[in-house]
Amino acid sequence: MTNKLATFFIILISNFLFINPHETYGQEKLNLDHLKQLKQLSSPRLSPDGSHILLVSRKANYEENKYINTLFLINKSTGYHQTLTHNRPGVSQPEWSPDGTLITFLAAGSDQKTQIFGLPVEGGEARQLTQNETGVIAYHWSPDGTSIGYLSRDKAPEKSDKDKHLKAFEVGTDWYLAENPAQPVNLWLYNMDGEERRLTSKEGGLNVFTGGFEWSPDSKKIVYLSQEKPHSGEFLGSRLEWIEVESGEAHELPENFGVIAPIFSKDGKRILYRKPNGDEPFFVPNGLYTYNLENATVEGALFDLDRNIEFCDFLADGRVLVVANHGTKKGMWVGKYDGSYKQINLKGIIANDIHIGATNELVFIGSSGNQPLELYYMRNIDSQPKKITSFNQALAEFKLGKVSEITWETDGFQADGVITYPPDYEDGQTYPLLLYIHGGPMSASLTGFDPYAQAMASEGWIIFRPNYRGSNNLGKAYQRAVVNDAGAGPGRDVMAGIEKLKEMGVIDENRMAVSGWSYGGYMTVWLTSHYQVWKAAVAGASVTDWFDWYNLADMNRWSGFGLGGSPWLNNNAQNYWDQSPITYAHQIQTPMLILHNTKDPRVTVTQSFKLYYNLKDRDVETQFIAYPLPGHFPQDPVHRLDVYQRWIHWIKERL
Repeated sequence: MTNKLATFFIILISNFLFINPHETYGQEKLNLDHLKQLKQLSSPRLSPDGSHILLVSRKANYEENKYINTLFLINKSTGYHQTLTHNRPGVSQPEWSPDGTLITFLAAGSDQKTQIFGLPVEGGEARQLTQNETGVIAYHWSPDGTSIGYLSRDKAPEKSDKDKHLKAFEVGTDWYLAENPAQPVNLWLYNMDGEERRLTSKEGGLNVFTGGFEWSPDSKKIVYLSQEKPHSGEFLGSRLEWIEVESGEAHELPENFGVIAPIFSKDGKRILYRKPNGDEPFFVPNGLYTYNLENATVEGALFDLDRNIEFCDFLADGRVLVVANHGTKKGMWVGKYDGSYKQINLKGIIANDIHIGATNELVFIGSSGNQPLELYYMRNIDSQPKKITSFNQALAEFKLGKVSEITWETDGFQADGVITYPPDYEDGQTYPLLLYIHGGPMSASLTGFDPYAQAMASEGWIIFRPNYRGSNNLGKAYQRAVVNDAGAGPGRDVMAGIEKLKEMGVIDENRMAVSGWSYGGYMTVWLTSHYQVWKAAVAGASVTDWFDWYNLADMNRWSGFGLGGSPWLNNNAQNYWDQSPITYAHQIQTPMLILHNTKDPRVTVTQSFKLYYNLKDRDVETQFIAYPLPGHFPQDPVHRLDVYQRWIHWIKERL
């Protein structure tokens, strides 16, 4: 071997030996096409003996433009997963029977209505259990395993011969494109001998928007939220009730305003429920409250936790587990009835869809900045989360951008947000900035895996996701600060965050774009009308006119809690006008892409039409893409992908 050749091999071997296996040299960057591989995971359920876990995986089928759900049975110890459903693309809400012998789930029945199915654990075919005429919305096993409670929407009354062609109906607090009278949702009971019977017959039905229902531990009672009328806007006046299963006798509890998702305590002596810690539902954090059934008293807020509690359930020993957004992380706490609590260390994992097993084991769907969704397991609340699946490992292998938290001062608040850096980011370089603003506003950007932020960052942009006032991750003062300050204050919060990025020296302030969906679209229109610093904007399903929200949307009157009440009372119309971005849209000069579903019940498409003609008539560069679809965001994979393709392309062409 010549000296030159020997030297070459020495260098080659040395380079090989000293390569960091975690470095990303040569890896491909993530793009939207790669996200077709993404599997959404949901509904993990530990078996009663703790040996197995049920899990639903959802995968897009672009050829048929639908999502395929698959139910898996996962061995907790080995991670081995077995497919339980092959030809049931809509399978959802898996549960174990209390004795662990039967797996139940929702799927399309023989009449194509959603029904409950049962699959014996020892093997065999799944059997349709319920035969409800309008289908099943949600269900829960009774703790004694003798029956299943479920929710179903009432069938519209039959019309007489003389009225068979009559389509008129009385308008209630529903959205403006409602075409039929609203039908209530009521509670039914399926006994394991096959009998089905209606348990409630309420004119207004049950609130399924913030409600649900729960069995008492002795299987004798069910707690739920009822409402006066079946219309979508009636959820705010829900009543907390429980019913005796055997007799059908109902009891109304005194706590009625803004109540959310009641459950029974482990001993059945209390009802726990969430409700707003203030007079403006959703504009203030939800606290956890208790009602003592033994002495018929409201015991008040359980924990002095200044966070928006989004989940609560019980450990086997009766302690309460609660979860809330906490800064840019997801916080988890365990507490007792004396009000004491401690925080659980999740090691930076963002936990969602939590299920507690019979012996305080926990399973949940988790992610982190560079780790897509997987199933995690905790032996108990003091153990570390352990990843036990690899459904999305292929996406984790791409060259991803670093994800980090950023904090800044704004109007006396300490705000925060999330930065996703370009995968090829180098210190000392500046990069174009894309604001990717969350909706709500009662939501938050967290440091979990965001596939679309990663795909955007792969274009070479800094992606900034700010938590402006109104976000539900920093306590009551910050969340409530959006009341009667819907745009100006949040706008200052966002711009202060951008000033922080400028101080860090990471962004090119001459190449900045802004985008968002829903309230993120609201902020996009507000920011482009008040700050002339943007090269491009994307406004998806934007709230532009609070009058349209109040009068036309499914949540209609809720907006009044943040805007001083009804626009038609107390000379309040000017207040709505002042806080509507459309009022200032004549100042927009930024090229703007508008996206919206035409059958969106939450933010009606009328709001985007107003924005479009405002820009079009003034010769501001704009394009309005409408999707003739229901829902607040496209629900099928083809149109979801199209949204983000257009989003990225519009920004890319102008940055």
